[in-house]
Amino acid sequence: MIREIRNEEIPECARVIRESFMTVAEEFGFTEENAPRFTAFATTEERLMYHYHVEKRPMYGFFSESDELLGYYSLAKQNDQEWELNNLCVLPSHRHEGIGDQLIQDAFSRVKSFGAAKMNIGIVEENVRLRKWYESKGFLHLGTKKFDFFPFTCGYMEKNL
Repeated sequence: MIREIRNEEIPECARVIRESFMTVAEEFGFTEENAPRFTAFATTEERLMYHYHVEKRPMYGFFSESDELLGYYSLAKQNDQEWELNNLCVLPSHRHEGIGDQLIQDAFSRVKSFGAAKMNIGIVEENVRLRKWYESKGFLHLGTKKFDFFPFTCGYMEKNL
């Protein structure tokens, strides 16, 4: 079941995000030393609390029947017509169960219900498998940007809703 995240669930969200993104860090050789701003290392309870309370970002989780958080995503409003999808993730032990598909479809529905027409996302460009997954969901690749503080290239994608 997908539902909105409650304040008291923020610590669990931070854990799920870090654990989920750590597999990417391991696959591509990212460490806290060479990529301290990468999601697996930079996501903290305090940061998510700021997103939740100050930025008022909508946050959603996929919960098991026993109410265990298995997946997560948040949205950030860019303007009246565009929202950015952030930190979509599924715990490694629950991947390939269709949870990511359900989360992305839920995100599309919610952004449309907000009256927006476009969703944007940033990815690790070198993660070809992830890029292909987003392309299979209708995202178009817009380009890349290299930042000095990341040992990877950031890829940018968008989907018209």
